[in-house]
Amino acid sequence: MASLFDGLIVETIEPLNHTTIKPYNHQTVIPMRTIVMLICSNVFMTFAWYWHLKEKGVPLWKAILISWGIAFFEYCLTVPANRMGFANGFNGFQLKIIQEVITLVIFTIFAILYLKEPFHWKYLLSFACIMGAVYFAFKK
Repeated sequence: MASLFDGLIVETIEPLNHTTIKPYNHQTVIPMRTIVMLICSNVFMTFAWYWHLKEKGVPLWKAILISWGIAFFEYCLTVPANRMGFANGFNGFQLKIIQEVITLVIFTIFAILYLKEPFHWKYLLSFACIMGAVYFAFKK
């Protein structure tokens, strides 16, 4: 059995019933943590930028202030995610491309579910082109 505890994986070796402590693999944990934080931050940003499109009765100044308040939480996640990712192997270009892919996925879900907009095949082709950009950005 393995569990995450203060940056260590504690494994029980079954036949010996003995516990060893090993550092966890930063190469997989940190990138995943960065990506999860970017996904969460993008949910806030998408709402901050687009929630008011359905709320036409809200005055512009209120929409701006509400959006700004929502965006604060996006920054609270994006800034540490980018710092963590950059410090652990992603370069700036890769972080930006990851963010753009996440943005498209989150916005697609938002547009379909919240804005009730149809999804056209041309958007799917556009996303495929962007995924090509991701491939080339991460190609060694």
